[in-house]
Amino acid sequence: MTRLTASTPTLGWHPSDFALEGTDGRHYRLADVRGAKGTLVMFISNHCPYVQAVLDDIIRDVQELKEHRVGAIGVMPNEVAAYPADSFENMKRLAEARQLPFPYVIDRSQEVARAFGAACTPDFFGFNGDLEL
Repeated sequence: MTRLTASTPTLGWHPSDFALEGTDGRHYRLADVRGAKGTLVMFISNHCPYVQAVLDDIIRDVQELKEHRVGAIGVMPNEVAAYPADSFENMKRLAEARQLPFPYVIDRSQEVARAFGAACTPDFFGFNGDLEL
C-alpha cells in the first residue's frame, strides 16, 4: 500500500459503509461484520512481514473478541500489480490455509483504505458498539 500522507480519523469518527468482495465469494458490508459490543477493521496483506509476524496473534485475538461480541474484518488494500503475493487468489489461499476467523476482503480501488486513513499494513481501527472510533 503506497501512501505519502495519512489522515487518521479522530476519536468518535463514524466510518462510511462499504461493500467489498471476500475470499469466500461473498460481498461484505460493514453492517455484516458489526458486533454488538464493537467492530475491528484491520488493514492487512499477505506479503507484509509485519502481518506475517503477528498473524497468529491476530487470529487468536479475533477469536477471543468474538466471545465478547466484537466483530472483525480484514481488508487487503494493496495494489496487486505491485505486490503479486497479495493477489486475490493468494488471499483465498491464505484465508483457507489459516482458517481465518474473519472475512478477508479486497479493496481494489483503495477507497476504503483512504476513507479510514490507513497508512500501512497492519493498521487497526477499533470501534465501539455505536461504530465510533
